[in-house]
This record gives sequence, structure tokens and C-alpha cells, in this order.
Amino acid sequence: MGQAQPFRATALIVEDDPMQREMLSLLLEESGYQVIQCESAEAAELVLDKNAGALCLMLTDVQLAGRMNGVELAHVAKDRNPKLDVVVTSGRPLMQPLPDGAKFWAKPWAPLDVLREAEIAQLS
Repeated sequence: MGQAQPFRATALIVEDDPMQREMLSLLLEESGYQVIQCESAEAAELVLDKNAGALCLMLTDVQLAGRMNGVELAHVAKDRNPKLDVVVTSGRPLMQPLPDGAKFWAKPWAPLDVLREAEIAQLS
């Protein structure tokens, strides 16, 4: 008989810069998260279609590959899972309103910010 696997919180990282995406993934994996990586909002939307209820945290850049940006993706994510902890980041000022409950982090942010947010998301 197999043993039950412990619950691992799942995070969705949406970033078109591979180095940033990998750094975020490593930070979250070190915090015990299972991580799904996407480089476009369209790819992330497919993940949300199938797994929105299983996600605890989504981190997305505003500027992404594809036609949808991170703010638009944040709205899609919150529509699919209103409890999802959503963080949108950018090196530029935000020009569109975020959905209720989503957070904006100006770049550069510190790795400690990611670890703190991971802890908050797991407790929610």
C-alpha cells in the first residue's frame, strides 16, 4: 500500500525572462512549494483553467510574451479563484487597475519579499 503524499502548496510563476522565472521558482521550491512556470499569460490561462482552485499563489510580471499582459492575467486569475494570492510586478509604474486583493510590487524587489509572500499565501 502506498503512503499518502504530504500536501504541497502550488504557485504559478508567469515571467518571460527565464532567469527571473527560475530564480522565483527556486525561492518558492525552497519554501516547500510545487511550482508551475509559464512565460506567457496565455499559457498561464490554460493552467488556471485546469488548476485555479489548487493554486495558492501567482506571481506575474506585467510585460509578458503574447497578447495578454500580467494585469489582465491577474483579473482572469482572481475571477477563477478569488482566494488566490496574486502579486503583479513591474519595473514601470502600473497603468491599469488591479483586481481586488491583488498586490503590486515595483522592481527590484527582494528575495525576502517572495519568501514572506509565500508564507502568507500558505496560511490563507
